[in-house]
Amino acid sequence: MKTLPFEESLNRLESVVQRLEQSDLPLEEGLAAFEEGIQLSQQCQKRLDAAEKRIEELVATAKPEPQTE
Repeated sequence: MKTLPFEESLNRLESVVQRLEQSDLPLEEGLAAFEEGIQLSQQCQKRLDAAEKRIEELVATAKPEPQTE
């Protein structure tokens, strides 16, 4: 599976979840959809983790150093 932009991955994941929840898919289609959903979920989580780490780094570098008197 190719890596999609975060928003596209999330939209695709929501679509897969809706298909799994709302339809009576044949077993093979259901398994394929579930597998795709897991992969999309992992992609999204990796992107969120990377964004969180970057934000933490930016906040850490933006904090003024404590002044000692």
